Amino acid sequence: MTTFTKQKLTFEQFLEQCPEEGFYELVNGEIVEVRSTRNHDDVANFLLFAFNDEIRRINLNYVVNNTAVFKTRTAEGIEQGHKPDVSVINKDIWRANRNAYSALEEPIQLAVEVTSTNWEDDYIDKLDEYQRLGIKEYWIVDYLAIGLREYLGNPKVPTVFIFLLDANGKYQRTQFRGAEIIVSATFPELTLTAEQVLTA
Repeated sequence: MTTFTKQKLTFEQFLEQCPEEGFYELVNGEIVEVRSTRNHDDVANFLLFAFNDEIRRINLNYVVNNTAVFKTRTAEGIEQGHKPDVSVINKDIWRANRNAYSALEEPIQLAVEVTSTNWEDDYIDKLDEYQRLGIKEYWIVDYLAIGLREYLGNPKVPTVFIFLLDANGKYQRTQFRGAEIIVSATFPELTLTAEQVLTA
């Protein structure tokens, strides 16, 4: 990741100053470039296409993309700007202001983060911020098995984690490995196995 600013930016300043080429997030007041490997992109794109197919197949009121940016806050109230690897957004929210370049401030339906070398962001920071914002479903796809043993086991095993908000607004975690069929609240008829996703 490359950092582009020295002074702490607000979310609005981030949107104004964010470079047009590439992908960026606002992390602790700084514009940070988000880069990924081809393998990482293959996994994210596999899910993007699978979700899009499912949305069309059963005519769900969602939009799926990989460019949406939305505002979150840390426990300390610091504004952050995140761009999940895959976002599933209520179509009415997405289309409310289609001509705007601005980011979303409402919680999206589902966010997917495919882990990379900055895996702690996905498992710790984004988990907390997405829960705080009220994102109903959050997937962490750890195809490299680089997260904590507390999550992945010993030895570490590639895993798809799904976090769902409960009635108290707290995430409850389930995990899927190998030939296990992934269970998603957003896509209840989805028939993907963890292995299909992890080896895409």
